[in-house]
Amino acid sequence: MTINITGKNIEVTSSIREYIEAKFQKLEKWQIDLINCQANISTEPGNQQKIEATITVPKGKLVASASHEDLYKAINEVEHKLERQLNKLSHKPEAKRTKVEKLDVEEEAEVE
Repeated sequence: MTINITGKNIEVTSSIREYIEAKFQKLEKWQIDLINCQANISTEPGNQQKIEATITVPKGKLVASASHEDLYKAINEVEHKLERQLNKLSHKPEAKRTKVEKLDVEEEAEVE
């Protein structure tokens, strides 16, 4: 997995880079192939730090963004948003199968 980190009006230091890479490494636990990761960091008016992250997966793209005064809190928020999206993506086939199985079980109970 490649991680591209770019900064607009902010210097991407080694500590910021390591923190973002560590957060993206946690996303690999979902066992979905993460093809490419892109993170854009920018400073907005009012002392707000904004991060936008895009992850390319085989089924499409996952996008999340967050703004906060503390950059590290914004990175945490983006990581949580991406984690929720990956969770939903990984459990989608199971959700469809369980509904069909429940209907079959209910029909069998009615027949007996």
